[in-house]
Amino acid sequence: MGFVDYMCHRHSKIETTTGLKESFLHATMGVQVGVPIFLGLFFKINALVFMIMFVVLILHEFVAHHDVKLAQNTRHISITEVHAHSFLEVLPFAIVALIICINWSPFVDLITFHWQGNLCLEPKPDPLEKTYIAGYVTLMLLADVIPFFEEFVRCWRNRSKLQAN
Repeated sequence: MGFVDYMCHRHSKIETTTGLKESFLHATMGVQVGVPIFLGLFFKINALVFMIMFVVLILHEFVAHHDVKLAQNTRHISITEVHAHSFLEVLPFAIVALIICINWSPFVDLITFHWQGNLCLEPKPDPLEKTYIAGYVTLMLLADVIPFFEEFVRCWRNRSKLQAN
């Protein structure tokens, strides 16, 4: 769905409106989503991983709010983009809820303050298959990282035109 959002930004020509400011917010949110994904792929879920996930989730919502606030007064936000944002805003909550469901004991440790021995990053005892990780990373590169990098470059190239206005 990030790709749909990217296409909406491309269609609305953010490089001529909000430019680097908005593109930087998109990159920030991408990193915020990437951190918990990375942790979930490679590390055992424990109280520390949950803490990081919750902090990043809150920060992501804060940045998402400012992203829309910046864009709403500067460029047209299509109904497609509104729906993409709705999905992208709910998705982290849904993923964290699913992670809680399948890692209930570490979640209980977190909320009952049973953190002793649970505040370190431990590699997963049964790592995911390398082909799964390679496929996932490839998909994310093609659907999110490369398109948003292209958006950033487009905004960077147009920055002098925006500063002149």
